[in-house]
Amino acid sequence: MTELNDLHRGTRILIVIGMLAILSISIKQAQTALAWLLFAVFLAVIGTPPVLWLERRRIPYVAAVLLVVAGFAIVLVVIGALVGASLNSFYADLPSYQALLQNRISSLQAFLAANGIKITDSLLIHQIDPEAVKRWTAGLLRGLGSALFELVLILVTVMFIFLEASTFPVKLRAILGDPQRDFQPFMAFIYDIQRYMNIKTAISLTEGILVGVWLFILGVDFPILWGFLAFLLHYVPNVGGSIAAVPAVLLAFIELGIGRAALVAIGYVTVESVLGNMVEPMLMGRKLGLSALVVIVSLIFWGSLLGIAGVVLCIPLTMTLKFACENSSSTRWIAVLLGTGITPEKAPSASVKELRK
Repeated sequence: MTELNDLHRGTRILIVIGMLAILSISIKQAQTALAWLLFAVFLAVIGTPPVLWLERRRIPYVAAVLLVVAGFAIVLVVIGALVGASLNSFYADLPSYQALLQNRISSLQAFLAANGIKITDSLLIHQIDPEAVKRWTAGLLRGLGSALFELVLILVTVMFIFLEASTFPVKLRAILGDPQRDFQPFMAFIYDIQRYMNIKTAISLTEGILVGVWLFILGVDFPILWGFLAFLLHYVPNVGGSIAAVPAVLLAFIELGIGRAALVAIGYVTVESVLGNMVEPMLMGRKLGLSALVVIVSLIFWGSLLGIAGVVLCIPLTMTLKFACENSSSTRWIAVLLGTGITPEKAPSASVKELRK
């Protein structure tokens, strides 16, 4: 009997692995559609508090939804215009930056040679390919141009998510055939996801503003572009802040010298240390319940499946997977593996009515 149970358990594991493989391939094939759908859900989560705030001010729910969606449209268009203008200027100035870089490297070579260290040109200058940077920047500019249609789709999807949100529990009860079904655990999970995304967005926005202001004070070109990059990459756990600092520090070195580049690096490290390692953990607490290894693996896994959308939303997606596994005895072991081994703090129970108050 024990051997038969082990055989059935092994068969179930193989079936689950096969289904996950098929699902991964399907997600990979539908990457573009899933990416804009996930961004729509992300914006809906971020926009829920403003919608509910407007509703509490006696503004009809539909009107509140339209106002918030219009606000998203204005903000995204303004950001796109500013970032696009910065990218266009950066692309136009690349030849002059290349000349400045060669001068900086020549000065560095002379300094090192005076101290008995000889470095060849091939070791320094040829490691940086200006043509590759130009191709990358041109690709981003083309991407911004084609993003307008996707932006319209995303905003329309956000609007319908808001309009359908209040009827979702009713539809789910009808599907399950249980009109009295209690969704308290699910609503608590939604509360955690919403709280995480709101805090993460606020921290990311603060980091982007601080970085942009610091670079503007130091006189580094395109502070809006680097501030937006810091905002976006702060969503990437553990490594996002370091990646965002590289181009700004390099540009500061090319444009202003090693002293200003060091100040830029110090500013990035200070902002990331205070916000990412002190303020954010204090606000988040232990609600994530994900191990550090799972965070890194989820970053790689979702990023490979969904591109930039997976990189930005890897933590909410993994939390969703963990919640789904927790609610089935046959997959609870997966939730245990994804967790930290420490029981997370209980979120306050939340119903649909409570979340709308």
